[in-house]
Amino acid sequence: MIDGTIDGTAVDTRPTKIMYVAEATAHGGRDGYVTSQDGQVELKVAMPPALGGDGNGTNPEQLFAAGYSACFHNALVLVGRRAGLDLSGSTVAAKVGIGPNKQRGYGLAVALSVSLPVLDQAVASKLVDAAHEVCPYSNATRGNIDVTVLLG
Repeated sequence: MIDGTIDGTAVDTRPTKIMYVAEATAHGGRDGYVTSQDGQVELKVAMPPALGGDGNGTNPEQLFAAGYSACFHNALVLVGRRAGLDLSGSTVAAKVGIGPNKQRGYGLAVALSVSLPVLDQAVASKLVDAAHEVCPYSNATRGNIDVTVLLG
């Protein structure tokens, strides 16, 4: 599947080699718990109050936001390093929204807020664009959900 373009050229973002596989299991859906195969993740999962739950646990949107922000930040640091820049003071925050879609299910929307306080706007913008092309989460979501990247 070709799922993106760079400079108008179709880009295949599928991995050519799997280097790591994460494993997690959900027990009880949105009102249960999740565990990872290696025991690093053991979390109670609960519906957020906005969706009718008690909010007494994390939820899939928070987990997605955590994963996407960490992954995008790593991509940003990588492209910065390639450009000879130290981005140790940078941050990436993710907001993941959920709501009904036009079909019969639900959809997601993401807003990434990137802080690059030591760079001028033009350089920071180029790095953010490059990170958006490198990040596996960005590549996986491109064309599937709305992702807004805000530089501030």
